[in-house]
Amino acid sequence: MHPLNKLIERHKKGTPVGIYSVCSANPFVLKAAMLQAQKDQSLLLIEATSNQVDQFGGYTGMRPEDFKTMTLELAAENNYDPQGLILGGDHLGPNRWTKLSASRAMDYAREQIAAYVKAGFSKIHLDATMPLQNDATDSAGRLPVETIAQRTAELCAVAEQTYRQSDQLFPPPVYIIGSDVPIPGGAQEKLNQIHVTSVEEVQQTIEHVRRTFEENGLEAAYERVCAVVVQPGVEFANQIVYEYAPHRAAALKDFIESHPQLVYEAHSTDYQTARILRQMVKDHFAILKVGPALTFALREAIFALAFMEKELLPLHRALKPSSILETLEQTMDKNPAYWQKHYGGTKEEVRFAQRFSLSDRIRYYWPFPKVQKALRQLLKNLQQISIPLTLVSQFMPEEYQRIRQGTLTNDPQALILNKIQSVLKQYAEATQIQNSLTFTQNQNSLAMERL
Repeated sequence: MHPLNKLIERHKKGTPVGIYSVCSANPFVLKAAMLQAQKDQSLLLIEATSNQVDQFGGYTGMRPEDFKTMTLELAAENNYDPQGLILGGDHLGPNRWTKLSASRAMDYAREQIAAYVKAGFSKIHLDATMPLQNDATDSAGRLPVETIAQRTAELCAVAEQTYRQSDQLFPPPVYIIGSDVPIPGGAQEKLNQIHVTSVEEVQQTIEHVRRTFEENGLEAAYERVCAVVVQPGVEFANQIVYEYAPHRAAALKDFIESHPQLVYEAHSTDYQTARILRQMVKDHFAILKVGPALTFALREAIFALAFMEKELLPLHRALKPSSILETLEQTMDKNPAYWQKHYGGTKEEVRFAQRFSLSDRIRYYWPFPKVQKALRQLLKNLQQISIPLTLVSQFMPEEYQRIRQGTLTNDPQALILNKIQSVLKQYAEATQIQNSLTFTQNQNSLAMERL
């Protein structure tokens, strides 16, 4: 049985456990996630999205096999045992090719699904909800649920066939269905009302997918469908976080309790409080996806280090300034594609959003060569000198306290990782994921004894 199925089985038996999904390709974020999972002795779910990683390279330049290789190399570098690692693919389907005909887009989607499963990704979000060229839609621009279910089954059949033809050194894939999600990257303006998925929508999705899977001989695969993606009413805009309100999702909570194998997957849970995240898991939103909040913490840490560097340079004139903040701004201005549709207003308002927006579009610019060079210079400068604790206290007070307590080294990279881990820790506590790796290992041992 897949570790996710085991975890959800525990949840459905009354233990309010869940798992958080790290949706990022940033090496600092992934390293911090591995350190946190190591500390917690927990499963670690890392996901790539369909626009980020695909058979052509996506915007990261990585194919699924490349993403897996990068993750395993990071695990080896950080002495992380990958036996607890689960790789997932998010929004896999024809969504990257909506301007193409349905036939062509679905061909690409099949190739994408096959590439992910062949590479060993075992959590597969089947997403065929986006209309393709010349598709008939309703007045709201949505596809008929029958079309979505049929395309979902077609993609699942490819995943199953690819798995059967693989070396099968990993469990058969588990599937996530549905895609009623917040706006990718966060809302672009203040919203008056946050949509919450209706029970009727969820029921239709489940029933049509189940029936279509059965009609296509995919009964065994349907038994591994473990979650439905819904919108529980969480969202964030540039400067606003819309918090989860349990009473608005009460009907969803009650409905899923009648489905013994299913929980909900919640997207864009970034910036929700620890208390709210815990309540979401109790309400059966047991898979919590997080991404921008992690790179936002990364950005906060790097900015704090840049502010420290600025104060220290007059005292250490031999050091070459990193100019990291200036380099970021210049790179974003010269390459506006990743933020232009998300930030508006005056020049000053745009500049502020580039730096401090919760949508954190700055995350797309860390891999740029000039930014990487400036970041390396920043870390080199601060590693060559001992950062005065007074500066750490000023700009990173939580890390200062940990240094004083002897649980954190006064090193710039350690400061960055701790900042990211402070977010991950909230998710670990909310999902009670600690010791889940030990649990699954014990269950595997028991299964072997029975055999």
